[in-house]
Amino acid sequence: MRYLLLIYENEATASQDPAELQKMFDYTERLKSAGALLGGEALQPTSTATTVRERGGQVVHTDGPFAETKEQLGGFYMIECADLDEALKWAAQIPNVGTGSVEVRPIMDFE
Repeated sequence: MRYLLLIYENEATASQDPAELQKMFDYTERLKSAGALLGGEALQPTSTATTVRERGGQVVHTDGPFAETKEQLGGFYMIECADLDEALKWAAQIPNVGTGSVEVRPIMDFE
């Protein structure tokens, strides 16, 4: 089954230290080596986001993310796992899980 690991962190305090970034690169390599990685990307800061809504028949564009929270979506991994338990094990290994959070979400299969 496919899962999306949504990585949330506080942009204001997210580390840009090369050693911390290397931990993410190493984690990505472990996913690849295990054959679990289907895709993933880091996202630009929320200051680059635009939210689209329709209200009263009008399409409205708003700068920034949909919800104001202390943590922002910073990136994601799409992985293939046997079950939720395996996906949760991978999520627990994401290097910034101690300072942010990781949402594990099954991907809908329409087949």
